[in-house]
Amino acid sequence: MTKLRKAVFPVAGLGTRFLPATKAVPKEMLTVVDKPVIQYVVDEAREAGIEHFIFVTGRNKTVIEDHFDIQVELYDTLARRGKHDVLDRLRSMQPEPGQTSFTRQQEPLGLGHAVWCARELVGNEPFALLLPDMIMQSEPGCLKQMVELFNRTGGNVLAVEECEPSQTHKYGIVGRGESVAGGFEINAMVEKPKAEDAPSNFYINGRYILQPEIFALLENQERGAGGEIQLTDAMLKLLSEQPFHGHHFTGRTFDCGAPEGFVEANLAFALARPDLRDHIVRFMEASAKR
Repeated sequence: MTKLRKAVFPVAGLGTRFLPATKAVPKEMLTVVDKPVIQYVVDEAREAGIEHFIFVTGRNKTVIEDHFDIQVELYDTLARRGKHDVLDRLRSMQPEPGQTSFTRQQEPLGLGHAVWCARELVGNEPFALLLPDMIMQSEPGCLKQMVELFNRTGGNVLAVEECEPSQTHKYGIVGRGESVAGGFEINAMVEKPKAEDAPSNFYINGRYILQPEIFALLENQERGAGGEIQLTDAMLKLLSEQPFHGHHFTGRTFDCGAPEGFVEANLAFALARPDLRDHIVRFMEASAKR
């Protein structure tokens, strides 16, 4: 089995739900407490053993590339001022030279198209796909848990969570088969089904481990819903050729692509920090009394 070394991050979205904040700042660079959203996702991938970080970007996204580069002037200033704790923290987040690659999705043709744009950088090996809008809170991280399942089963692995049966029309839903190696076989996939048509209430939460054969399917994939190339359509075809397994993630997931999820993430991660928790609790208690 080929080791999972590479991860793809589709970061070309416009972030229209956060205008005017995202008029000049990419939505992936909006901060949850004191780190950009994209940093949380990259940290999750690094924890899982990922060695090569592939970003599928668009116009006006160069600040993401700058964020993962060394800022010589800043580092020198911090060193001269003796702020070694801050400097060490920045360096710990810094990918090694040659670990990051950037390619452009020149047209907004959907997630499937964004994944296909990374084909030359991924090559003929399995890869992780992490949607940067979704940040997770768990120990260990979601992708590391998935890698443990992948190392036992091979094939393709999707992280899933349970939703209320009445909410299946909001998500990509999978069918649950037999339990296998700490996960379960996936025997169906349906994009946003009505409750009565859903094969289960398990939805895909934005973390994938996929085999490279998905690229050939995406290359010839017809446009689906919204005139976009849908990743789910290609995965359905791959399901007939290769096994898919589901990892039931039980941590907390925050959709930072929506304002309410973004605010929830800020509160949750602030409350998880000992240096901020007491202040945030006092503020929330005082605000509830008003």
